[in-house]
Amino acid sequence: MSVKLDHTIVHSRDNRESAEFLAHVLGLEVGTEWGPFVPVTTANGVTLDFAAIPAEKIVTQHYAFLVSDEEFDAAFGRIRQAGITYFADPHGRQPGEINHHHGGRGLYFMDPAGHGMEIITTPYTFPEQ
Repeated sequence: MSVKLDHTIVHSRDNRESAEFLAHVLGLEVGTEWGPFVPVTTANGVTLDFAAIPAEKIVTQHYAFLVSDEEFDAAFGRIRQAGITYFADPHGRQPGEINHHHGGRGLYFMDPAGHGMEIITTPYTFPEQ
């Protein structure tokens, strides 16, 4: 069997709010709550299990999602309709813009717990070292 990421736990102030936020932006479904987790599963089978913890214990993480051009357009529309601030860069220096890195499109936005979320239409490619 080859190694694959199956799931990860995403800390949040409110697990339901964060799961619903991401599911809405990406056009995904929120799964059935299981114990302390509210899951959102991506098309490649990776589940993000949102768990509520005290806000002061949340360490900001970054989550990048590879989407098709059509999914990008739909997510971008939902982001704009919801009034979510987005950026072309991960440092928030280019608000209201998207990027065109690696021949695709991408943008960054924050989730309710302060995690950096990214959607991209083309995977990053780096020169061999």
